Amino acid sequence: MALIENLNLWPPSNLQRNLALNPPPKLFNFKPSATHSIRKPLHTCRCSLVNEQQQQQAPFTDQEKQLIDALIGIQGRGKSASPQQLNDVERAVQVLEGQDGVGDPTSSGLIEGRWQLMFTTRPGTASPIQRTFVGVDFFSVFQEVYLRTNDPRVSNIVKFSDWIGELKVEAAASIKDGKRILFQFDRAAFSFKFLPFKVPYPVPFRLLGDEAKGWLDTTYLSHSGNLRISRGNKGTTFVLQKKTDPRQKLLAAISTGTGVEEAIDEFISLSKSVAKDEPVLLEGEWQMIWSSQVETDSWLENAGNGLMGSQIVKNEQMKFLVSILPGIRFSMIGKFVKSGTKTYDVTMNDAALIVGPFGYPLEMENKINMELLYNDDKIRISKGYNNILFVHLRASDGSK
Repeated sequence: MALIENLNLWPPSNLQRNLALNPPPKLFNFKPSATHSIRKPLHTCRCSLVNEQQQQQAPFTDQEKQLIDALIGIQGRGKSASPQQLNDVERAVQVLEGQDGVGDPTSSGLIEGRWQLMFTTRPGTASPIQRTFVGVDFFSVFQEVYLRTNDPRVSNIVKFSDWIGELKVEAAASIKDGKRILFQFDRAAFSFKFLPFKVPYPVPFRLLGDEAKGWLDTTYLSHSGNLRISRGNKGTTFVLQKKTDPRQKLLAAISTGTGVEEAIDEFISLSKSVAKDEPVLLEGEWQMIWSSQVETDSWLENAGNGLMGSQIVKNEQMKFLVSILPGIRFSMIGKFVKSGTKTYDVTMNDAALIVGPFGYPLEMENKINMELLYNDDKIRISKGYNNILFVHLRASDGSK
């Protein structure tokens, strides 16, 4: 983020991979001693009426929903965004920046608290720590803003997982004007769940000079206090949220691999309460991002059952497409017919192995009863082969 982009130091070697793949054991059951006092920042009290009014407001306006909709499906908080996705986000950001958000956001209590980073642009000036942590969906990234204390601070937090811990990079902060916050790094530390003490992050802040300083402009702050757009001194744009869209919560569960089926059940239950029509199988290219069954040892079986790759839906035809190796793809084409209010009978019987410009037919046939559990122009949740749950993201609408 704006703070992280100023920190041009590499994180410890292989930390990202080791933390994601090898969570350390819980060695201690540590509790703070009652004899040790814990200093808490002094926060200003807020009127309960203001809190009640904020809770009664709709979480997002129509223009804010357009930005959130543009963010759905972008992986790595912008790292893996396509040019079209980046254009959609930039347009939605510009619309909101032209709206009447909270005036003088740095003077508003709505800017205070913990914000989750949902998107950031990727300029060439992004620091190694930003490239390493921010672009990994397995980690959650937050920014804490507390300006009305005896020690004003803006902090960036990389949460590795609930059982590992987090890295917190802190900066002393001050308000320059109604939009701009000035900051200077002064400390950072790892807080691991399995250690009873913090591990200092090896950064010589005092020796960094101006490299440890920067500023952050808030160009839009929603009246609900749920969405913020900020721009940093190195030209990076950030989209942060306090409250997330239900689809974002589902995708976050899939990214971390925790509680996915529970998140799907909750999401579908919520969508049923607001849905007006039955889901319809939409045309386009749909990339599978999760299934309730792990892949088998046979890639051919996985590909033929839709357990990998993408699906292209167009003109009452469905195509499974899987990239196996550079220049080698598996393709399987079939037809589908609507068999119920939200079910489809799918017959896949035209399979081929495509090597460069050549196709080699394969003798395969697969009949699938597909049930649509949820479908919009971004996400599809369905039951397919052998009642396996699938979640697909729409990569394109198939118009080209």
